Amino acid sequence: MKFTLGTKQNMTQVFDEKGLVHPATILSTGELVVVQVKTKETDGYNAVQVGFGDRKEKNISKPVLGHMKKLGNFRFLREFRVEDTSKFKVGDKIEISDFIAGDLVSVSATSKGKGYQSVIKRHGFKGQPRSHGQKHSENAPGSIGGGLRNKVPKAMRMAGRMGADKITIKNLVILGVDKDNNQLLINGAIPGKRGTLVEVLG
Repeated sequence: MKFTLGTKQNMTQVFDEKGLVHPATILSTGELVVVQVKTKETDGYNAVQVGFGDRKEKNISKPVLGHMKKLGNFRFLREFRVEDTSKFKVGDKIEISDFIAGDLVSVSATSKGKGYQSVIKRHGFKGQPRSHGQKHSENAPGSIGGGLRNKVPKAMRMAGRMGADKITIKNLVILGVDKDNNQLLINGAIPGKRGTLVEVLG
């Protein structure tokens, strides 16, 4: 299994050999350092914990510094489930050279937070007309139904917090791998804003 971490940069367009244009997202990646190897015997499952990015040592708690074993002051720590952990050792470096153009990958990232939104933006409701004496109720949801002893039914579409959810998109194609600049070019849009941490699984 291939995996890496990166931060979202921006979107661009890429032309293929047939002259067709494809929207693409640029990911800024780098070396991943193996911080911990988890096995089924000791932890109950097989996984590899890796560190990515840099931050100041003063902003890291002492328990986390001790856990990273002076391998680096990583900004992010993430785990990836693997079937065979014998290939990994603490301190190993994982590069993006494992990926090639044409690979199908799954991408996970946190979407943009949009705050508290009405049912019109959150669920696509039509809203109320500005006729028949209504003045400030265009965004009102209308009747939410009755018969439940004045309780709101479960999963009722109402106003509330929108965005800032972890979203996974499958079967995206890698259009290019720039090893010199540590960048991945992935077909399509990826959730999140610039600088969002993105997990890539191949």
